[in-house]
Amino acid sequence: MTMQELEHVEKNMQQQWHDLVIAEQQGEPLERLEQMYDTYILLAEEYNRCSEEYQREQQKAQAGRSLAARGGKKQPFLGREREQKRDDIRLAS
Repeated sequence: MTMQELEHVEKNMQQQWHDLVIAEQQGEPLERLEQMYDTYILLAEEYNRCSEEYQREQQKAQAGRSLAARGGKKQPFLGREREQKRDDIRLAS
């Protein structure tokens, strides 16, 4: 999911809300307004799903960049004993 795709989904949701407001102001029948509102809710749910997906992807990318910046070491997640053993193994080889 790219930022451009997320913005497109958001724009669709906002446009549906705008259309709903205009329809209400123009006196559209209640049944039509309810249908438009249901569509808006579906678009809002889609936006939320896309936004969550985008955030997950960004967090993964950020974690990957952090890992690369540390030279691929995941040492903060290792216990001190395991970290020491890992260093000993490297020295012996």
